[in-house]
Amino acid sequence: MKRIFLTGASGFIGSHIAEYFCKQGVDCSCLVRDARRADFLRTLPVYLVEGDILRPEILTDSLACIDTLVHTAARVSDWGRYDDFYSVNVTGTMNVMRSALHAGVRHVILTGSNASYGEESSPVVKTEDSPYNPHYPYFLDRIFPSGLNHYRDTKALACTEAMEFAARYKMDLTIIEPVWVYGEREMHTGFYEYLKTVKAGTPFFPGSDENRFHTIYVRDLARLFYLAFEARLEGVHRFLACDDDAALQRELFDMFCREAGLALPHSLPKAAVYPLALLMEAAAVLLRRPHSPMLTRAIVNIFYDNIEYSSDKATRVLGFIPEFSRAESIRRTVAWYKEKKLI
Repeated sequence: MKRIFLTGASGFIGSHIAEYFCKQGVDCSCLVRDARRADFLRTLPVYLVEGDILRPEILTDSLACIDTLVHTAARVSDWGRYDDFYSVNVTGTMNVMRSALHAGVRHVILTGSNASYGEESSPVVKTEDSPYNPHYPYFLDRIFPSGLNHYRDTKALACTEAMEFAARYKMDLTIIEPVWVYGEREMHTGFYEYLKTVKAGTPFFPGSDENRFHTIYVRDLARLFYLAFEARLEGVHRFLACDDDAALQRELFDMFCREAGLALPHSLPKAAVYPLALLMEAAAVLLRRPHSPMLTRAIVNIFYDNIEYSSDKATRVLGFIPEFSRAESIRRTVAWYKEKKLI
């Protein structure tokens, strides 16, 4: 039986990868920091390993007889100290790479991000041939840096160092770089937070009628990881993971609202929202708040920037075509929120 070792298995994306691989008959060992908080994973035929990517001695010992290491653990946030992002995203990733090498695991699948290519508004559809350009030049970024830039910068650095490491030691490394991911069990960012805000009765919301926003349904993403596992490509490869086309962001919000039985809020112009976000973010930084305020420069820009990528390489090399339509993906996602009484 084929065997994988999966980091970040209790997270949103990781849990779906574990579920999909189990359905394909792959033996999965899952790294979790606290097995008591891995409720969903305990419903799957997986072996739970308690540990942390910042403790490489545990990783190496757990990789015996493993075919492929799948790394999804990361610090994903728009708030926090750069050192905290670096520790998890860069140091943690390199711990994983070194542990795989020492254990004789030659095939690694790493979770990157479209953010490595930059998320600034652009008319250009970005591909794997586009240069890494993660840092967004926010207004006053030199005075108080954006936490989302900490995420982007460290993800790009982690992937760059992992690629160099794999090339040096002749390891087979495939990096899957997803765009914005949504689906069942996503409860902390994105469309779930949007639906909660709309359900609370807000009549207005930041947004544009013109910007396109690329997404991927988490079950399609999990299948792409499996295709990369089955292909076991030699050398170092990167694949952007996204739907065939980027929908207008307002159309996405409308589809979520209609499925949830909610009225779509009216869009607010960026000029009305950005100054407020700047003040809220500056105040939170000065007061050393542990969590992001409701609005930040990064959050606001996401609602107005045109962001498009191409999945042509994943289709051509791995045979990846999304299995679920956008409408079906959104229907399934909202149905899960309703079933869990989250909206």
